[in-house]
Amino acid sequence: MTTDTTLTAEQILIAAEDVLRRFGPAKATVVDVARILGVSHSSVYRHFPSKAALREAVTQRWLDQAHFALANVSIEGGPAEERLHRWLVTLFAAKRKKALDDPQLFATYMVLVEENSGTVEAHIETMVGQIAQIVQDGMEKEEFKLAHILTTARAVFDATAHFHDPAYAGEWSDPKANERFEALWTLILNGLRAR
Repeated sequence: MTTDTTLTAEQILIAAEDVLRRFGPAKATVVDVARILGVSHSSVYRHFPSKAALREAVTQRWLDQAHFALANVSIEGGPAEERLHRWLVTLFAAKRKKALDDPQLFATYMVLVEENSGTVEAHIETMVGQIAQIVQDGMEKEEFKLAHILTTARAVFDATAHFHDPAYAGEWSDPKANERFEALWTLILNGLRAR
């Protein structure tokens, strides 16, 4: 049992995720989160001033889980072509795993994402920035043709939306999804390569 004095924001976020998985976003309450932790709901409010703030933090935590692996790929050494491919594959694999391994929680997060569009926009900007870093490296090493870096990065992100935008999650279990992804990657790469 957690005590009020040892309660951390991370413990609350983990408990909130569990509550959301069990009850869904419409029925999950701060009282439910507190009950799981064995504390009063006022203890939860000391860390998160409102239910909305808690839900936003849960959404942020969920989105940040993808950032860590992607950030590492974006700063690795090696050819930009290989890094960009690995970055996109890592993103698709992470999104697909979340959607297919725990569809109820994934559906819950889709509701939370709708509520927290500012959090999602910041998440997208972070990812586009990581692509931009790889694209810039590719341009500097003359692997990729010169172009506006951020515009190119956003175009790559948008072009691959079918493989990371939750709106398409229902298609990610298709046995040909990887084949379609690789075909798209080839088109993107051919557009990026310096001639």
